Amino acid sequence: MTHLEINTYTQLERQIEHWMAAVSRLEDLELFAATDAWAELEDYLSLRLKESLRGSVANLKQEIVLLRRLLMNAGTHQPLEKLAQRTVKVRVRYQKVETLLDFYIDAINTRANPHMASLLTSCDRMVIHSMKNILVALNKQTPPVLTYIGEGLGAAILKAGLRLWDGRTESPVASIKLARHNLYRPTALIHEAGHQVAHILGWNVELAEILSDELPQTIAPTWAGWASEVAADTFAFANTGYAAIAGLHDVVAHTPHSVFRFLDGDPHPISYIRVLLGIEMCRQFYGAGPWDGMEKAWQIRYPLSEADPSTQFLIRESIRVLPRIVSLCLRKQLRAFDQKTLVHFVNPDKVAPQVLLTMEEKHGKNLFHSTYWLENEPLRLLALIGYRIAVEPRQSSLLIRQQEEWMLRAGSRIKNADVIPLNFSTKRYQTI
Repeated sequence: MTHLEINTYTQLERQIEHWMAAVSRLEDLELFAATDAWAELEDYLSLRLKESLRGSVANLKQEIVLLRRLLMNAGTHQPLEKLAQRTVKVRVRYQKVETLLDFYIDAINTRANPHMASLLTSCDRMVIHSMKNILVALNKQTPPVLTYIGEGLGAAILKAGLRLWDGRTESPVASIKLARHNLYRPTALIHEAGHQVAHILGWNVELAEILSDELPQTIAPTWAGWASEVAADTFAFANTGYAAIAGLHDVVAHTPHSVFRFLDGDPHPISYIRVLLGIEMCRQFYGAGPWDGMEKAWQIRYPLSEADPSTQFLIRESIRVLPRIVSLCLRKQLRAFDQKTLVHFVNPDKVAPQVLLTMEEKHGKNLFHSTYWLENEPLRLLALIGYRIAVEPRQSSLLIRQQEEWMLRAGSRIKNADVIPLNFSTKRYQTI
């Protein structure tokens, strides 16, 4: 080699060895997440995450091993230049793998406190229950779930099965962020579960087609673009009833500018319409109720005259067809549901206010202590407390304490039992 080639070789060798050492440090996952946090995960969840994260690191390490071997055999300027380009790619890949690890480790670390770990374990199971009710019946695998606490007002999901930052690893679990302020009113988790279910079943695409075909053409393209969020809102309502609508209301109730804001291409419906859609769901399934008062207060607080003139037509036309939209979302037979309706699998009548209140009156305190109710009906418990918070705001402190206590009991039971959730498999689940 020439002096120039020797110098280039030395610079590349140092860089390659640097990235090899850096990647090797990523292999010990215990150095990133607190040992206590790992221990608070259910075994099946911990195994799935570790397998996936270690696989990402191993793939990157193999690239660097190959790069090291190629460098040893390089002897001229041209292959050295190609290796320099590959070294840059390894550098970029390292950053992506590191981002991937940081995301999951940060989520896991929110469970370092045993109290919070029990609450989040209970949240995991609420999400799993909501998904398996429909996925099991349709012979689909229910993905593992990792809920975690995050900042901000809204929840979010990184869906299981999606490609992650490194472009190779598939998301091993449904990772759902729950906003800290909503820890004891976590109906937003079920909205996010709806996104996962829709992803697995192909619900979003079909709903968009239906909205596009069956609504007035002046507003149909806009509603088709909102299909994914409409599906998730529908799923949350079907599982938790009015509690989901009250929770949505309290998250989006902001300034008139925010409530009426319309952004072309945003998958979220205009907040003003979104709340009214939820109210219409309640009205169709439950008749008259506290949602009627919510609607009146909503319309007084946000008079339509304050909306931008360019969106007023969209809002008025949408309000006119809300009953039709509710019917299409909940009562129309879909390919995604094996030519059945959503209510065939998840019936909102199970979380009707009178049903929930009768359930509470009949079972009393046992409702929140019974192994059966904690393990098999967490969504109805969530719906009950959420409904009562919505209609009895002066009792919120007491009700939130009750919600916390039953979630702690449920989470502790699950961790101590150390059982695998129904329909969970180590095999990959299918998406369409």
